Amino acid sequence: MTLATESLRTARLALLPLAVAHAEEMAGVLGDPGLHTFIGGAPPTVPELRARYERQTAGSPEDGVIWCNWVVRLREGDEGPLVGTVQATLHRAGTAEIAWVVGTPWQGRGIATEAVRGMVARLTEHGVRTFVAHIHPDHAASAAVATAAGLTPTGERHEGEVRWHLDVASHRTTA
Repeated sequence: MTLATESLRTARLALLPLAVAHAEEMAGVLGDPGLHTFIGGAPPTVPELRARYERQTAGSPEDGVIWCNWVVRLREGDEGPLVGTVQATLHRAGTAEIAWVVGTPWQGRGIATEAVRGMVARLTEHGVRTFVAHIHPDHAASAAVATAAGLTPTGERHEGEVRWHLDVASHRTTA
């Protein structure tokens, strides 16, 4: 599978390929310590984000694995603020491990749901058939996003998080 991370639009959002230049604005988006309650760590500094984004934009060092990383921008007027990220790690078998984060000031507005649905739809167009997310068992907001995107909890755990799953072919026949 080959796929280049490309821009995509939803009703309210622009998902833009991650760039090192996003680090400064994203440091503000990710700056609330409470945002890290379930995802771990602490708010990243601008230099930490630059280094992370340099690694991510360079691509996966693992053969057969593709990293797709987007920043989420509100489409307000010509240039709305960055509000979060969505990402997918694609594997040869047509499986994507997905994750998302939306900054605290923008939570509760359906932004994560809209961004994840847009990402899943685009990746499905490119042949991805299975989506997996790992969500902290107490993170109700992320569980709601996963549910809205069609994923269901499996009961399996990975490093303490619940494994969520969507098989696109099965979902289409039952939805």
